[in-house]
Amino acid sequence: MYSLNLDTNAFLTDYWQKKPLLIKNAFPNFEEIISPDELAGLACEEEVSSRVVVTEDNDWQICQGPFKDYDKFGDSHWQLLVQALNHWHPDSAHFIDAFRFIPDWRFDDLMASFATPHGGVGAHIDNYDVFIIQGEGQRHWTVGEKGQYAAKNNDPTTPLIEGFEPIIDVVLEKGDMLYIPPGYPHQGQTLTTAMSYSIGFRAPSQQELFSEIADGLIDSNTGLKRFTSTDEPAQPSELSLSHQQGMLKLVSELASDPASFQLILGNMLSQNRFELDICEPDEPYTLEDMEDYISQGALLYRIGGLKLLMLEQDSVSRVFINGEAFEFPLAIKADIAQLAACFNFDNQQATLLLENPQTQAFILTLLNRGYFYLGE
Repeated sequence: MYSLNLDTNAFLTDYWQKKPLLIKNAFPNFEEIISPDELAGLACEEEVSSRVVVTEDNDWQICQGPFKDYDKFGDSHWQLLVQALNHWHPDSAHFIDAFRFIPDWRFDDLMASFATPHGGVGAHIDNYDVFIIQGEGQRHWTVGEKGQYAAKNNDPTTPLIEGFEPIIDVVLEKGDMLYIPPGYPHQGQTLTTAMSYSIGFRAPSQQELFSEIADGLIDSNTGLKRFTSTDEPAQPSELSLSHQQGMLKLVSELASDPASFQLILGNMLSQNRFELDICEPDEPYTLEDMEDYISQGALLYRIGGLKLLMLEQDSVSRVFINGEAFEFPLAIKADIAQLAACFNFDNQQATLLLENPQTQAFILTLLNRGYFYLGE
């Protein structure tokens, strides 16, 4: 288990999405989540999102995975980044649990990095919240103040910037953590061969919300109400202010009706940016199969990265899983909430869940979808 040495209530009040924070010894006696060799092996897989960033004369070259070997990169000036480690490495679930004081809908992924001396990605600005946790080795981090910064080499397509004046300048060592909110420039450079991890949290933009809402309305053939008016402008070429406001009022009407947006939000926020390691069985489980495995001591696991979200005051009794709504009887709401709250269940917990036939049927559906699996 990973114990986070942080007053989470104070953090949410004083720092979350407000300003950066350095937490020395955030994870006392930190144990590496994955070995460098295991990480390198994952980056050989087609399904895994990986890249190598090579530092060259104050410039950076990005090589996309998968990788067959790493000899060509040499002994320094590069780092390997593997996204969504939590999708492919079950042991990382315990680490992610330490950050669930922030809601699951915001969680993006756990990224792992193996870096050689002088490896780094350059000064840049992210549009999401990130926690950077140092494993073995040392990395030098600087963080600047929010502001307007020139793009690297005047290239409008690059996320890199020319530079900044640091407000945090620190060497991270094993177990240290750095929190950086959106919009704050930062840069990391490896001093010694190092492992590090970043936990990212995202929120939708206005563009993304409007796009999803539009798609949702089209898919459900709803939102068909049209604008009407009680007055017309004197000039035929004029779009009056009252007409402008009346049209936008149609949008605000949708936003004030939960039945119009809850399904869209639930589907949108339960999806993942990265591929999931779906564990569909070779042959569908029967109820008897599931009961037999549990009676023999099997444990129940959720696949890595899968989100189960429930909306407060939802207009329908349902849970959102991987971009899809699953309705359930109100009588088993507590069981569904437990499934959403935990990543895995020991045999006793699984046995208790299966006592209710309606919960049995729901878990059977999740097993046959490959969203949950039975194991030792």
